[in-house]
Amino acid sequence: MGDSVCIRPLATVYAESNEASGTNAGMPAVFRAPIRPDLISFVHHQLLKNKRTPYAVSKEAGHQTSAESWGTGRAVARIPRVRGGGTHRSGQGAFGNMCRGGRMFAPTKTWRRWHRRVNVTQRRHAAASAISASGVTALVMAKGHAIEKINEVPLVVSDKIQDYRKTKQAVGLLKNIKAWDDVEKVYKSKRLRPGKGKRRNRRYKKKCGPLVIYEKDNGIVRAFRNIPGVDTCDVNALSLFKLAPGGHAGRFIIWTESAFRKLNDIFGTFNKASKVKKGYKLPRPMMTITDLGRLFKSEEIRKELRPTQKKSIIISKKNKPNPLKRIHLLGRLNPYAIVEKRNYALTLAAESVKSAEAQKKRRQEKLKTLKMVFKAMNATEKKKLKRLQNPFPKNRGNKTARKAAASKKAAGKTAATKK
Repeated sequence: MGDSVCIRPLATVYAESNEASGTNAGMPAVFRAPIRPDLISFVHHQLLKNKRTPYAVSKEAGHQTSAESWGTGRAVARIPRVRGGGTHRSGQGAFGNMCRGGRMFAPTKTWRRWHRRVNVTQRRHAAASAISASGVTALVMAKGHAIEKINEVPLVVSDKIQDYRKTKQAVGLLKNIKAWDDVEKVYKSKRLRPGKGKRRNRRYKKKCGPLVIYEKDNGIVRAFRNIPGVDTCDVNALSLFKLAPGGHAGRFIIWTESAFRKLNDIFGTFNKASKVKKGYKLPRPMMTITDLGRLFKSEEIRKELRPTQKKSIIISKKNKPNPLKRIHLLGRLNPYAIVEKRNYALTLAAESVKSAEAQKKRRQEKLKTLKMVFKAMNATEKKKLKRLQNPFPKNRGNKTARKAAASKKAAGKTAATKK
């Protein structure tokens, strides 16, 4: 990440009253270095391990008793057991990590590899990247710094502040350059630290305020050291812990004029090696302009690009259609497959017509034969055949119902004859 076009060529030097002093300082090349948050985070975490204090459990812990296994045959576990008698402790398991009062598994040792070695060039690249990020307003605001009212980023102040000796002078400067809001944010953020750190001389925690970088300490450290959240750092001994606290790039930095002008000598440029760090040159960014939208719309690039192609069907791996189910996709893979499928469909249709005609012919011949057989039958056989064809007619009920209907009919006839 680096954009030489977005970096302004000069930085205004402001007086203590927040007015332009009339002099400008050239923008150091380190502010055009690529911003590498991955490198800053890695180097920060590796260097932070160098502050650790070795710790370990006691060498004799868990073994300060005489114990020996009872062996097999007693229906108890073979763990070593405390000798003696007359107390509850005798006979209890000892030494093992599963026993009460036993040692831990794999006891910690002081000869663990506590510290980490980090390449010198890697550390220098991380510091250059952190300084470059401090010159991007968006990153500084994203870090949480209240810099809405300051004049510009990076902020360069006259060398007179290096002679400050009183905290009152430092507070007055911060209020004049509109950086006091960032300090007030630190006051409001003070809170209790969670965990055991409360009893280890770090009871409270607070956010970070501005960082003041100077060249000569004529009292400036004494003036700023009692303001919460404000750190000071010598430009000749820049610390990544102060440039990017927590491994996060984008700290708000206030530069003195002399410190700002010395950055080119310390870090060098892309073509010229550093005068302080032997053989060190700034890492060159992979992209000189990161504004991709501007690049794509530029006429120089559009001339070299081919014209816009017709939209094609985008087939994703997730929803890849099956050409065996979609004939238009099968036609793209094998154009003759459509002809084959059409011929196969026509053959099936012709065969189905042929089979239907043959079935119809067989049915007609069967009916003709049945009619001839029916004609040759006598009346009794025809009656039996009809009864077999319809064994349960609708008008046929049980015997009692038929007898009742017949007697009723006969009674009706006799009554009619009498009249």
